[in-house]
Amino acid sequence: MAALPNYRPKQISLGPLETEILNIIWEFGCATVKDVHDRILADPERELTYSSVTTVLNRLTQKGWLACDKTERIFSWRPLVSRSEAQVLKAYEQLHKFLEVSNPDIVAAFADSLDHTSLEQLEAIAQRIEAARRAREKE
Repeated sequence: MAALPNYRPKQISLGPLETEILNIIWEFGCATVKDVHDRILADPERELTYSSVTTVLNRLTQKGWLACDKTERIFSWRPLVSRSEAQVLKAYEQLHKFLEVSNPDIVAAFADSLDHTSLEQLEAIAQRIEAARRAREKE
């Protein structure tokens, strides 16, 4: 089971362009504006200005997803959260939004509509919840 990361970006939700650029940064590991811009423009159907890429990279930095490093006169960005950590964080956020409904009947109705594969996943989740509950009782 993937644990919830210790570090969390200030804002989890991202727009489509932010997500696309973050995926490019994960792919490169570390990238400059030019690297990201060139990757996006590799698709002949796409148009995006260099300054727009810079704006999105700065926004991702402000949201806590990226760190900006300056070596001499070159700025590069690197992820502060791995792709797998991001998936855990997003799933955690979605689960909490779902549970905010606070109505057991709605949650039960959702569970009733699951197919066989989903039921197996639900059983695995239930077992993990029970194990966590037992571990907390021992503390």
